[in-house]
Amino acid sequence: MATYVYRASKDIIDAILASVGAPDIIAEAAQILQEEQRRREQFYNDITEQVKAEFIQGEVVVHSPVMKWHNDILGNLVRMVQTHVLINELGFVGFEKIMTRLTRNDYEPDLCFFGVEKAASFTKKQTLFPAPDLVIEVLSKSTEERDRGIKYTDYEYHGVEEYWLVAPKSGRVEQYLLEDGKYRLTLKSSSGYIDSRVITGLKLPIAAIFEEAQAVQVVQAMYNA
Repeated sequence: MATYVYRASKDIIDAILASVGAPDIIAEAAQILQEEQRRREQFYNDITEQVKAEFIQGEVVVHSPVMKWHNDILGNLVRMVQTHVLINELGFVGFEKIMTRLTRNDYEPDLCFFGVEKAASFTKKQTLFPAPDLVIEVLSKSTEERDRGIKYTDYEYHGVEEYWLVAPKSGRVEQYLLEDGKYRLTLKSSSGYIDSRVITGLKLPIAAIFEEAQAVQVVQAMYNA
């Protein structure tokens, strides 16, 4: 676990233990988390393939239908990333309905990648997945706060090595890489290329993420290489 996370947790624990009501605080927190876990199990029983929903900090978050540009961008990413991964046998690419189960929360990233080592253990009927090696989220008005907030922190905490945020309105991509347990912004651009550290050999023109014709050209070049 990252050193800075450990220090933050230790500070919180020290503050609780300094209180004369420490046993009551801990007991109440345990009760809250136990009830939260009960709701989480119910969430697993209730969700269906037709609904995109996540379990975040004890609450079920149901997503609204996406705008066309969100769908188009995600489609371009899936075509390019999945083609590269399949051709080079690098692992597994999931999108839209891949439920990633972290310590406390459950997310369905827009796109995620698991390297060969993790993917080797997956079964055809698997519905809950571990922390990915790469997560890509396409930002929207209703999701941006979580994508930059709780998800950013949770992915960082659970060792997701690479995190992309794609902004449809500005045509910009942000790339965060995990270094010493903390994300570092390594790219923020609407032009040039984005070079993945996690997916070996994946280098995409940023314009192709937003333009279908260019994405098709990238895929064709992958097959012809």
